[in-house]
Amino acid sequence: MTTAGIVEAARRAGRTLLSEVESKQLLEEAGIPVVPTRLATSRAEAVRIAQEIGLPAVLKVVSPDITHKSDVGGVKVGLETVGQVRSAYDSIMSSSRAAAPTASIEGVSVQSMAEPGVEVIVGATRDPQFGHVVMFGLGGVLVEMLRDVSMRLVPVEPRDARAMIREIKGLPLLQGYRQYAPCDLDSLEQAILGLSRFLEEHPEVRELDLNPVLCYPQGLVAVDARVVLEETSP
Repeated sequence: MTTAGIVEAARRAGRTLLSEVESKQLLEEAGIPVVPTRLATSRAEAVRIAQEIGLPAVLKVVSPDITHKSDVGGVKVGLETVGQVRSAYDSIMSSSRAAAPTASIEGVSVQSMAEPGVEVIVGATRDPQFGHVVMFGLGGVLVEMLRDVSMRLVPVEPRDARAMIREIKGLPLLQGYRQYAPCDLDSLEQAILGLSRFLEEHPEVRELDLNPVLCYPQGLVAVDARVVLEETSP
């Protein structure tokens, strides 16, 4: 489905928060590498998708009402067998319903397990006065505690993307530190620029988070994604 189709489908359903699967489809269209991810609404479908995508797999709960998936037992990683995928699906559904009994649960996302890398966040918010602001920084589960980020207004120019990466305190980690291999900074710059172009073309996006983005010596990949649309008038 195209970006316009995904947005229109969400509008018709009265949703502003896109699912992880929908968000990744949008960003892939923008040229940002993402881990292949599909929605499963049953245990059997989860198994079939995992076999098609390839094991080991990761399963995550898909719900517009659950923001922190790990906190409700909604994430299972490193699933190497069909049996583990079956058990993970049942566990995610039961624990998520127990922790958030009023939440609307669409199913689980099934994705291939990405290789470990340095975790960063690339995101954006829409300011009512200035428009979209792009953010970059160290990512992962500690992003809210570290708050090591840089920001620029859209449109972001190549010199801005380069400066954003080099402004954060965690730059030495990106350049290679102890057990961490150096990151492909050129690919990071291109991801920031790609996101900027995407936001210029889609003013209906209110918030966007790619966290974590795993960075490697060659290339990168977004493991999780969240897109929130502007509310429309009735």
